[in-house]
Amino acid sequence: MYSRILSASLYGLSGEKTWAEVDAGRGMPVFSVVGLANRSVREAKDRIHSALINCGFSFKPGRVTVNLSPANRKKDGSHYDLAIALGYLFSSEQIKAEPPGEEMAFIGELSLDGRVCGVEGVLPMLTGLQRGGVKTVMLPGRNLEEARLVKGLFLVPVDSLSQAADWFEGFGGPKPVKADGGAPMDAERCELPDFSDIKGQEMVKRAAQVAAAGMHGLLMIGHPGVGKSMVGKRIPGILPPLGYDEQLDVTQVYSAAGQLRNGDSMIRSRPYRAPHHSISHTALIGGGSRPKPGEISLAHTGVLFLDELAEFSAHTLDMLRQPMEDGFVSIDRTYGKFVYPADFMLVAATNPCRCGYYGDPVKQCSCSETDRRRYMSRISGPLLDRIDLHVVMERPVYQDMDIASRQRSTGSKELREGVLRAREIQSERYKELGISCNSQLGAGQVAQYCALGGACEELMRTAFSALGLSARAYHRVLRTARTIADIEGCPDIAERHLTEALSYRLPEKYFG
Repeated sequence: MYSRILSASLYGLSGEKTWAEVDAGRGMPVFSVVGLANRSVREAKDRIHSALINCGFSFKPGRVTVNLSPANRKKDGSHYDLAIALGYLFSSEQIKAEPPGEEMAFIGELSLDGRVCGVEGVLPMLTGLQRGGVKTVMLPGRNLEEARLVKGLFLVPVDSLSQAADWFEGFGGPKPVKADGGAPMDAERCELPDFSDIKGQEMVKRAAQVAAAGMHGLLMIGHPGVGKSMVGKRIPGILPPLGYDEQLDVTQVYSAAGQLRNGDSMIRSRPYRAPHHSISHTALIGGGSRPKPGEISLAHTGVLFLDELAEFSAHTLDMLRQPMEDGFVSIDRTYGKFVYPADFMLVAATNPCRCGYYGDPVKQCSCSETDRRRYMSRISGPLLDRIDLHVVMERPVYQDMDIASRQRSTGSKELREGVLRAREIQSERYKELGISCNSQLGAGQVAQYCALGGACEELMRTAFSALGLSARAYHRVLRTARTIADIEGCPDIAERHLTEALSYRLPEKYFG
């Protein structure tokens, strides 16, 4: 007997229909799974055999062939178990009901005792199934809250294979739940460290505000202990809250990566990722034998903080260049293409040399000029070109650190006000373009929205030669100047805005 049950496959963040075709007949006892199935799928036969027996069903000796269609796409994961097991029960006539058609799909992993276990990537799989016309999905009860985000789908949560079979034969079981998008949620405001904790360094706080207001990249260079890491950890606290669509986009990435924490159905705060400098390029960018999102995708719409930037592998750092330019990462394999979003704000920090004290007025640097150049050369020119703001953090003076001092220290609340004001202006300005901030402007759009007046044009002409700017750096300076003007609420870029933007491009001597 033959049956055909619908499930889903996940390629990147794209969920696609996959049919589990099951043929149970006479012949030599064998259970084979075909259709470009990897090891985790081929092992399903052992999980399914035990689950059937332990749930009181019979597994008759004979030839069982399972084809996962389309057979020319690679299949990965354990979420096909439920569809294959139900297909066998329909084929062997242990379920007397009519098999479901194209409007119902099945997702779930089986344990040996027949329990239906939660799986990764449910949200993007269900989104893809809905686009394909599926109306109802049977899935693990553990994944119900995550699945409720896909508005309009009918969901049938089950906890065991027996419960799934009983549901078809009308013996009760769970009632379908219509996904309503989940309860309305505001962006999560967890307790984040405040910029007021950093004494002095007002110039760097201003740079952080500009970076957050336009989603620009920020590189901080300074001696050990000047507060580079403190600045990086506080930037998420001045970013605007996530909108609902952004929450959904980020949650799909975390779902595909298997990083939704127990009890979480949606990511509500902007991601902050701070990988160690020993990270591999696969873990940072994404990929692997079973492709998954990397740190740059997990930081989508949020902050990717790379501390000790010059300690990272030069090869790993250079792999950031294309995603920073495009806002996504594409991973090509012989069996398919996987695309993950990667529109992140890069915040990086580095010492000026290996010992950390090059140019320090207090401690003497122990590095030779050759050593210093070699150390900084890991940060390539093309990567630096893609980072909009470069700032040098100086050693603080005692008056800044004195706890008895009444000197005012700018806090996150004040910085956030400027960021929100600028983001609101940008959101309104670009609402017809499908972008939300200045850093996303293309070359043609820069000419339209970042036009310079006479005095600014002359200043830019002089700076272009003096600083040796590339065409890319030229556009990035203009986008930064546009953001500074937006913070002040100015409709046009003034000379002071352009001067400040140019001050964030460091001379070449800092990079060897």
